[in-house]
Amino acid sequence: MKTIITFILLSTAGVTVADKYTIDTKGAHAFVQFKISHLGYSWLYGRFDEFSGDFEFDENSPEKASIQMTVQTASVNSNHTARDKHLRGEDFLNVDENPTATFSSTSFTPGENGHGIMTGKLTINGVTNEETMKVEFTGAGQDPWGGFRRGYEATTEITLKDYNIKKSLGPASETLLLTVTVEGIKQ
Repeated sequence: MKTIITFILLSTAGVTVADKYTIDTKGAHAFVQFKISHLGYSWLYGRFDEFSGDFEFDENSPEKASIQMTVQTASVNSNHTARDKHLRGEDFLNVDENPTATFSSTSFTPGENGHGIMTGKLTINGVTNEETMKVEFTGAGQDPWGGFRRGYEATTEITLKDYNIKKSLGPASETLLLTVTVEGIKQ
C-alpha cells in the first residue's frame, strides 16, 4: 500500500492544475458591452446586465487558459426602452427563441505581460461562429477579503449578418465592437 501511495505522489508531483475563477457578477466587477455606429453619425453603446461564467488560468501553462460565459440576451440595455424592446425582437437577438448567447474558448495564444489572443465559439441568435478576441491582462492579486482575483479585458469586432441579424442600418453599422471585462475570484 505504501508503494502505491508513493507512486501516485511521485507521478503527480510535476502536474500543475489550473486555478479556477468565477466571474464576479454579484459585485458588478464584470461587464459585457457593445458599441456600434448609428448610421455613421454617432456611436450607440449598450450592455448586457445578466451573465455568468468562469475561467481557468495556470501561471506555468498560460496557453491552457480557458473561459466559458453565458449571457442572458433579454438583459440587453442600451438606455432606451423602445430600442431595447426592438433589440430583443426578431430583427436582432430574437430572445424568445434564443434566450442566451455563449462563448466557449478553444485556444489561447499568450503574448507579453499576460496579454494574448483567445479563440473560441461564439453563439448569438442561434448561430455559432469562431471568433478571435484580443485579451489584455489587467492585474491579479489579493483582495481585501482574503481572496485572490485576476482580471482581463477582451475585445473583438463581429459582423452582424454572420449571426443572422436581419436588420441593417447601412454599411457603417455592419459590425459591432464587443468588449468583455472580467474580474474572477479564485475558487
